[in-house]
Amino acid sequence: MVTSKLGYRWNLRLLMAKAGMYATSDLVPLLAERGVALSATQVYRLVTHDPERLNLNTLMALCDILGCTPNDLIEPVAVPASRKKVAAGGEGQAATVALKGRRPRPAEITKQ
Repeated sequence: MVTSKLGYRWNLRLLMAKAGMYATSDLVPLLAERGVALSATQVYRLVTHDPERLNLNTLMALCDILGCTPNDLIEPVAVPASRKKVAAGGEGQAATVALKGRRPRPAEITKQ
């Protein structure tokens, strides 16, 4: 049985573009005005990568800056679960059996 797990889509970059902000550094002073002190590097990572953890003050500041709700920033999506490959009787086993007992030829050093 394969079930999907819950994932999310981080829409910060899209919402920034809709608001006319194309540089990640545009967010640094706007966040600082709202009491969120992040470096330019931290803001860059926040915009370009899906965050694993997010401070609620930062989330609320982003929503205020972009005029959106948390649902606009974080969109839940179903991610199909990957199936585990069964080792017994798989394709890899046939290749392993065919190579059993074979060894690579030792390298030869020659003078030029």
